[in-house]
Amino acid sequence: MASNSPPIILQTGKNPRHSIIWLHGLGADGQDFVPIADELELPVVVRYIFPHAPMRPVTINGGFMMRAWYDITHAAPAGGLEIGSDARQDAGGIHASQTAIEALIAQEVANGIAPRNIFLAGFSQGGVIALHTALRHATPLGGVLALSTYLPLAESTPGELLEQTKVTPIFMAHGRSDPVIPYALGVASRDALLEFGYAVEWHEYAMQHSMCEEELRDISAWLMLRMKQTQL
Repeated sequence: MASNSPPIILQTGKNPRHSIIWLHGLGADGQDFVPIADELELPVVVRYIFPHAPMRPVTINGGFMMRAWYDITHAAPAGGLEIGSDARQDAGGIHASQTAIEALIAQEVANGIAPRNIFLAGFSQGGVIALHTALRHATPLGGVLALSTYLPLAESTPGELLEQTKVTPIFMAHGRSDPVIPYALGVASRDALLEFGYAVEWHEYAMQHSMCEEELRDISAWLMLRMKQTQL
């Protein structure tokens, strides 16, 4: 299921050599993270792509139509997400969103951006798709920002991973008081990725399901280091 709305594209200058595809969370849209382009204050020219998830009914919200990268069918008793076996997750929706993001990556490559200079970033549901896509992309990417999120379809993931993606660096961040995607789920996702052989840089903050200024500074520093390395 593809979105009918074209992504928001923002360049911080002429002739960008780096792209960041930034995926919003459940119920938001591409506009949600547009301010991040100014807040990160990156010293290189970047093309930001902010796609919109398609409109779809979301089961845990009573089937209400909203922008979502995939359906969520179960909630934990405390109100947070309950992620069980792969059978309880919307594999079809996740794979459809992966296909949509793969098309955006291909578009950036066609525009002259090398895969090693393309970053996927996502918050919550968007982080799920960023992680899922990067681990299955045929060519290593510049990196993944997985923010307040989790690793989806963990049971089938080991058989789908591409060995070459293990050089793609991963930045994971989570709030210790997150009531939506529990902190323990973020930690378990990090540990699974480490077990699979990925290099994960973990950050945690005194916050709930959100972002904070300290996190923005850490993201900016991480991106600047990665971008500098690809220019060497």
